[in-house]
Amino acid sequence: MRTTTIAGIFALGSALTIAADGEPARAAAKETAPRHAIAMHGAPKYPPKFAHFDYVNPAAPKGGKMKLATIGTFDSLNQFIIKGVSATGLGYLYDSLMTSSSDEAFTVYGLLAETIETPKDRSWVAFTLRPEARFHDGTPVTPDDVIFSFNILLEKGSPFFAAYYANVVKVEKTAARRVKFSFKPGENRELPLILGQFPILPKAYWQKRDFAKTTLDPPLGSGPYRIETVDPGRSITYRRDTDYWGRNLAVNVGAYNFDVIRIDYYRDATVAREAFKTKGFDYRAENESKAWATAYDIPAVKDGRLIKRKFAHKRSSGMQAFAFNTRREMFKDPRVREALGYAFDFEWTNKNLFYGQYRRTRSYFSNSELASTGLPKGGEREILERFRGRIPERVFTEEYRPPVYDGSGNIRAGRRSAMRILKGAGWVVRDKKLVNAKTGKQMRFEILLNSPAFERIVLPFVRNLKRLGIRARARLVDPAQYENRVRDFDFDMVVGSFGQSLSPGNEQRDTWSSRAADFKGSRNIIGIKDPVIDELIELLIAAPDRKGLIDRVRALDRVLLWNHFVIPQWHIPYDRRVFWDKFGIPKVIPMLGSSFDLWWVDAVKAAALEGGASKTKAN
Repeated sequence: MRTTTIAGIFALGSALTIAADGEPARAAAKETAPRHAIAMHGAPKYPPKFAHFDYVNPAAPKGGKMKLATIGTFDSLNQFIIKGVSATGLGYLYDSLMTSSSDEAFTVYGLLAETIETPKDRSWVAFTLRPEARFHDGTPVTPDDVIFSFNILLEKGSPFFAAYYANVVKVEKTAARRVKFSFKPGENRELPLILGQFPILPKAYWQKRDFAKTTLDPPLGSGPYRIETVDPGRSITYRRDTDYWGRNLAVNVGAYNFDVIRIDYYRDATVAREAFKTKGFDYRAENESKAWATAYDIPAVKDGRLIKRKFAHKRSSGMQAFAFNTRREMFKDPRVREALGYAFDFEWTNKNLFYGQYRRTRSYFSNSELASTGLPKGGEREILERFRGRIPERVFTEEYRPPVYDGSGNIRAGRRSAMRILKGAGWVVRDKKLVNAKTGKQMRFEILLNSPAFERIVLPFVRNLKRLGIRARARLVDPAQYENRVRDFDFDMVVGSFGQSLSPGNEQRDTWSSRAADFKGSRNIIGIKDPVIDELIELLIAAPDRKGLIDRVRALDRVLLWNHFVIPQWHIPYDRRVFWDKFGIPKVIPMLGSSFDLWWVDAVKAAALEGGASKTKAN
């Protein structure tokens, strides 16, 4: 729909208003003036016409090949729908309107969009597209493509999109290169930023295809890479587009340096790790503590050809945990959920299985200023007081702490606490079985897994549950079956991972809201339906400044914790990476951590490695 441009309307309004009181009108004009970037709170770090981000090497050479690996399989190149299992790396195909920096909590800079406009109250946002923005077939990216992309993602895409952008009421073309989004009434300061994040798809391409179906046809995009080859379920190869329209933008300088990125699929992590040690691929994110401690005691590491390195970061660790499916009757009572937490002995697990590498997670936002600690006070307490009587009273009187043991494996005191809580919840032990006092049915459930590495962690937990009279079992399934069952909420308990940014916002709806609990494929796998949590999410989204955001996130954190929706596991404040010594790495590591999208092939190192020469440890 074409309308008179906002710029035109505003110019007319300014001319009329200046006659009465010129200064306020000029101030308003400044507030809505097109900008190169926008921060969630405060001002962007990088000024207009900045050369590049501080954490890149602007002189990084292009060329070479990066070989990666992942676990499982894939049967689709459409990652925007819940059907099928999509291939890894498809994000390389698409650009968005804006892109984030890695050394700020949340600031977005123009990518497809040349400028962004939004008023002080952030009740709408408008993007003006760059005239040079192109899809891979050479056609320009237009407002019609933006509007089509937004609508098709909400109508036929994953439920995440509908939840994330629920406050948008209208999107319209207002000029040849300008598109405007208008919002529902209410505070949602994040919305202008996150509307710059969704991928822009070519309308002409998708109008000829069924967006709701899986496909193995390489789709058309506008990003730095194209798909070169596809071997379904086995590998996918991306090739850098040398004619990529955005290659010289400041936000892309020093990035996307590899000519080719190939991703091979392996059955499990053990097979992949062994292939890696024989140069089957180049780079591995090592997520298993035992493997980090023991699997790389090989000559290549000792002589420096294979590098093990920890990259510190300041990201929120989020929450990895045993997650209950509260749709199951036995897990509806928070007392039951709390009691089962006593069966997990983190200290023994960390000492005997993890080589002491981890920290116990005590917050959904650990490793950040967003995590709740101590007792609530100040603005955080004021928020929680609004809900007194509707949230657990312990929110006000106790700091949340999971059970702590001595690492010996003796958790008798914890079992006694668990039995006391379970008895109060209507469960009793009969013939060494924990049964419901009314129905006589034993508590039994399945812990669904998709990684063999977790079996050794879950089995001690299962043994401790057995001592409580609970019949639990770990069940390992293949990645495709696991994804389908979790998507359909067909499980009792899983090891869930709930990632969090340093600026939480609209995505919290898809993770915790009552509405998301009913949508298969949403991130609310727990099935949370709590009006207080719904209200806290909306308060968080409406936070007026950084301090207000922190108070509201901490309040949400406490309510989630004291409802015992999960049994928290562990985290580390760094990334474990192993890679063959053929890469250059930027000297500055930003607070969000290192990204191999900023690495490059060092020709000298690569030649030495290819020749089998030993190298002195570097980096």
